[in-house]
Amino acid sequence: MSFSNLRRAETTSKLANETFDIVIVGGGITGAGIALDAATRGLKVALLEMNDFASGTSSRSTKLVHGGLRYLKQFEIKEVAQLGRERAVVYENGPHVTTPERMLLPFHKGGTFGRVMTNVALTMYDNLAQVKRSERKVMISKDAVVDKVPFIKEKGLKGGGVYVEYRTDDARLTLEVMKKAAEKGATILNYAQVTGFEYDKKKKVNGVRFLDKAIHKEVIVRTDVVVNASGPWVDKLRHLDYAKGKKHLQLSKGVHIVFDQEKFPLKQAVYFDTHDKRMVFAIPRDGKTYVGTTDDFYDGNAEDMHVLQSEVDYLLKAIADMFPHLTLHEADVESSWAGVRPLIFEEGKDPSEISRKDEIWEAESNIITIAGGKLTGYRKMAETIVDLLYKKYVPKKRFDHATCQTKQLPISGGDVGGSKGFATFKETWMQKLQALSFTKDEATNLIATFGSNIDTAISYIDYNDTNLPNALYAKLMYSIHHEMVLHPIDFMYRRTGDLLFNIAEVKRHKADIIDVMAKIFVWSNDLKALYTKEVDEAIKNAESFRVS
Repeated sequence: MSFSNLRRAETTSKLANETFDIVIVGGGITGAGIALDAATRGLKVALLEMNDFASGTSSRSTKLVHGGLRYLKQFEIKEVAQLGRERAVVYENGPHVTTPERMLLPFHKGGTFGRVMTNVALTMYDNLAQVKRSERKVMISKDAVVDKVPFIKEKGLKGGGVYVEYRTDDARLTLEVMKKAAEKGATILNYAQVTGFEYDKKKKVNGVRFLDKAIHKEVIVRTDVVVNASGPWVDKLRHLDYAKGKKHLQLSKGVHIVFDQEKFPLKQAVYFDTHDKRMVFAIPRDGKTYVGTTDDFYDGNAEDMHVLQSEVDYLLKAIADMFPHLTLHEADVESSWAGVRPLIFEEGKDPSEISRKDEIWEAESNIITIAGGKLTGYRKMAETIVDLLYKKYVPKKRFDHATCQTKQLPISGGDVGGSKGFATFKETWMQKLQALSFTKDEATNLIATFGSNIDTAISYIDYNDTNLPNALYAKLMYSIHHEMVLHPIDFMYRRTGDLLFNIAEVKRHKADIIDVMAKIFVWSNDLKALYTKEVDEAIKNAESFRVS
């Protein structure tokens, strides 16, 4: 079945008329990972997402597949070891969407990290994570730090450590995993909001009710097991079940702000401590520099997130303290984003102190909840859940494989021969794309966006009779026909990332994008106006900040 909302009726009909081994609720990276693991083991899988895929936490992170260096301070040794090793697995299975990023950890007199502590922590990190030799930490002098970041604070600077993290596009990583799950047979639908559960006489779940938000019709999917992987909304979903349980989430809000490199000319990613002993990333990406994150408890609506003026002021102060030679103001912030992390509540702990370890809650209704965890650990979290299904919930005869099959399975777009093969793949396609009159930057971006799916994506340019540049048109057509785009904002935010890192392009082409989608999806004038308003509000939210 085509992974496209142009065949939404067919997908919805399948959900309504067939019985599934499991229904997963939540279309973030955790749900996507579980869908892929379960489908590759032979299970009949359905996944429902109430909005767009990755529209919650999985498009609002720091966009790093990282091993949690700072968790060493909390002695979470096992967690660091597992996360660190998973980084390389995520990278090898999708090198187009994940790339090594050398991170500078400067240390100043009186700072969180000193030379000895930095050296010990990074050495331990390398060993626990089994980091390959070429990516192991290097300790550097003060002069070397200044050479890498000429505008860094020199007062009290003692030197630094350089280690490797992995930068990713979190939303596209989620989408590529989701597409692979669909390729392996999972039935997946976005804009499908779960409204309740059906039970048999023994009070075990035997169905999931959801609202198809595209046509405002309720549908029931039949299953004997539900996996609640809805991130910040897991408690809300659990309250639809009679067996609610006692544990609950504590949401933590994070904020990031984006600058053009002309204003913040960072070439070297930096992980630095703030005036109040928190840790913040500053990362270069595609001609921009983004800085974050904050870390504060959040009790508001996770669907209505806004960046506050005070949060921007906090990050601007952190930047001014660490990079005093720069003069940055609120007006220099091009765009921003806010998101929440679903943490397991722990009495008396600050957000930065709460463990990022995932937990699984089993209800007597056969609804399993997984919460917490990190982007980096999505594949291992999925393995744990499907192992549990094999042991307790789904008849073993329905499995083709008892054990996880995803450790060496390329995600969609990842069929490039791993990290070593990707270099050759990229070189070959750079030549092909530039021969087709794409610029070097466009070619680089297309390869990073689509990986081994690029030949399909660029095939659409032969039919471009719009005002859109060929590169943008190819992305739009591929997203409509192969990535289940339904709203324009799905494309502008989560399929391309342009709303965050190229907002001027969104403003320039939004009308043409909406016109193309309106024609293909046959929108009414009212629906077109509604989606246009949605885009305008998203642009406003990215560019402006609330007072409180």
